[in-house]
Amino acid sequence: MKALDLRKIDKPYFGYEDIARALDISPNSAKVTATRYVSAGILIRIKRNLFVLHERWAAMSLEQRFAVANLVQVPSYISFMTALSYYEITTQIQQDFVESAAIRRSKDIEVQKTVFHYVKMKPRLYFGFKKMQGFFIAEPEKAFLDALYLQSLGRRSIDLSSMDLKKLSRARVFEIASSFPRGTQKLVKQYEYS
Repeated sequence: MKALDLRKIDKPYFGYEDIARALDISPNSAKVTATRYVSAGILIRIKRNLFVLHERWAAMSLEQRFAVANLVQVPSYISFMTALSYYEITTQIQQDFVESAAIRRSKDIEVQKTVFHYVKMKPRLYFGFKKMQGFFIAEPEKAFLDALYLQSLGRRSIDLSSMDLKKLSRARVFEIASSFPRGTQKLVKQYEYS
């Protein structure tokens, strides 16, 4: 079966060009083939021109799924409770739910029962992230403040009892908080964190 040749693609996710090379077909044929393979359950379409082999999806590491989240909506970075859980600052683990900050729009995309949740942030708040292991993620303090920002807007409630705030740099929280609106800064003070 020609579909087995897709295993030769040495990356977790790929596009039409990779399919064309692996199967030795034209790019136009690769588009048709990709559609057929998605219908047959061989490929999973993550978004237009971004696919993953069904068998590889189940074996993807958390870091690889974070990289996929960055690609589903560009630009974006992992943040909020997802980042806080990754850094082991909160005990609230969100199974199959990946939260990201984005500047284009808020939306949810579901891929194989994993929900990629994007929250639109004001461009001036789109900072404080780094690249790790092939994906962009908020610094721990920025993820905390991003979550407080949503709470200040009434869009989220944070369970501080589930967090180990000692793992955050108080000085860095205070420094970053100065860039956020007053409502977020008030919450930082309310929680006696600044």
